[in-house]
Formats: sequence, structure tokens, C-alpha cells
Amino acid sequence: MPRARNSQISLSETPYYHCVSRCVRRAFLCGEDKLTSQSYEHRRQWVEDRIHYLTEVFSIDVCAYAVMSNHTHLVLHVDLEKIKTMTSEEVVTRWHKVFNGTLLTRQYLVEESRERMREAQLKTIEATIAVWRKRLCDISWFMRCLNEYIARQANKEDQCTGRFWEGRFKSQALLDEAALMACMTYVDLNPVRAKMANTPEHAKHTSIQYRLNAAKRKVAPKYLMPFVGNPRKNMPKGLPFSLMDYVQLVDLTGRQVRKDKRGAIADTEPPVIARLGLTAEHWFELATTFEYCFSSAAGKLEYLENYCKSQCMQRVSSRANAIRLFT
Repeated sequence: MPRARNSQISLSETPYYHCVSRCVRRAFLCGEDKLTSQSYEHRRQWVEDRIHYLTEVFSIDVCAYAVMSNHTHLVLHVDLEKIKTMTSEEVVTRWHKVFNGTLLTRQYLVEESRERMREAQLKTIEATIAVWRKRLCDISWFMRCLNEYIARQANKEDQCTGRFWEGRFKSQALLDEAALMACMTYVDLNPVRAKMANTPEHAKHTSIQYRLNAAKRKVAPKYLMPFVGNPRKNMPKGLPFSLMDYVQLVDLTGRQVRKDKRGAIADTEPPVIARLGLTAEHWFELATTFEYCFSSAAGKLEYLENYCKSQCMQRVSSRANAIRLFT
């Protein structure tokens, strides 16, 4: 029996999670249906725009994403420090960007109305804000606001009702840097593996293309968690790699994925692989089959055991792959 989503999220173990949503009965989210010749390609922009919008609402950063024909991939980072420093007014303002809120919370944002509120009303608002504050750093609520919005748009366009997505999104905890890097590469190379693009920079509606387009303009990607380089003292918030290392790694891995191009990471092994303690062979397997190598969590065995213990799981799933791939 599937475990509840909230029992798979353990922020004390890791703030990074890989989330996958698939359309029901493999219906078309995007792309072109060869049977009917109907194109749903414009829906990719719906998903990407919604992802970008939600990053400005939730205290959740997007590290990587890929919008495929019948599913989506996201690598998310929960920022607990950010949500703790938000004022009550900011929490309400952000929540109202997605939901209507209540009559009291709408009045709360108007300074004149707030000053006239009674103590009981203010206490009710404080209780509501406490609930919303938790939801703004909740991955399940982030995915709900993404998937429900897209489902409504798609059903309206198709003039139908009913489920658009499978009942639950799949979630994987990324317990260490190696798992995080492998998962991000796996996500960014999804269109290349599916032969939807020849190179990562031409893979539309992916985080790697968005990052590279921003780099060409010499600006930071507005809606993505930035790369801040290798771990060090007084390290700013961001991904613990350099952008150049990551782009090089994705490119070299992509050359192995494609059958019409030959390349071997072992001959030009980037420093980042060595730092993560991975071999070229194991890296390639992780970057191409990551989603299927692990179940609810991924990482080195010691981190996997700690995660399972904290989640009161009787068995350490994917133990063999953790030993084989991360040792």
C-alpha cells in the first residue's frame, strides 16, 4: 500500500525532492497525438509558466524541471529559513496570489480595516496565517497548485471533465550531493533520451535551456535556484556546484545517451564527478535511469539508512543500488 506523501517528506534529512507527475492512462499533456494529429505543444508553456509563477508564491525553490509529453519532472528545494522570516502580511499576500483567501484576510491587507478589527478577529487571522505558513513550504501543496491548475486548463480546452493526472505524484528524497546532481542531470536530459531534442540547449521547456539562455544574457535565472560553487565557509544559498561544471557534465552525459554520438566521460572526467565519489560508469547509469534505481529516497547507504530510520520504515529499500552506485 502506498505511503502517505507527508510521511515521505523528512526535511530534517534533506530539503531536496524529485517529484514526477504522470497523466492518467498516458494521455497527452503536451506534444502531438499521432493518432488524431492534434497538437498539444502549447501546453508545455502553460506548465513552465505555472512553475515559474509558483516559485514567487511558495517558499520552495525549483532546481530543475522538464515538461514531457505525458509527464513532468521537478527537483524542488524547501526553504524553511525563508518561510520563518516572512511577515504575516507577506504570507497573506503570497497566499492570495493563488487562492481567494477569506473575507477577514482580505480586510487584513487593508491597513485601515486592520486597525478596526477586534481581538477575536485578529486571533482568527493569526491561526489562519499559521496554517498558510506551513502550506507555503509544503511540497504537496506546491504540486497541488501546479497540477490542479493544468488539469482545469486542459479539461476546459478538451471540453471534458474527470481526472487528468494519476492519483498521486511520485516523490523521491535526494539525500546527498551525488543524488541531487544525478537527479538534476536525469531530469534535464529527459528530452534528449526521448529523442525530442538533439542537445540539452535545444530541449525546450527544461531548466537547462532556461539556465543557458539566462547565461547568454549574463543574468541569473530568475525562477531557478542558482549555482553557487563548491561548498565553503559562509556559503550563500544555492546549489553546491558551479554552473560550468554542471553544464559540462550534462553535455558529456548527453553525448553518451545519444546513439549517433560517441563520448566517454572516463576520458574527460569533470572534477565534480570525482568530488562526488562516483565512477563514470555508475554516473551514466544514475543519469539515465535515476527514477527507477530508487524508490522513495536516493543517496549513499548511510544517508538512506538514517532516512528510513527517521521515517520508521522497517526495511531500507534500494539498499543494493545505494551500495553499488554510491560507493
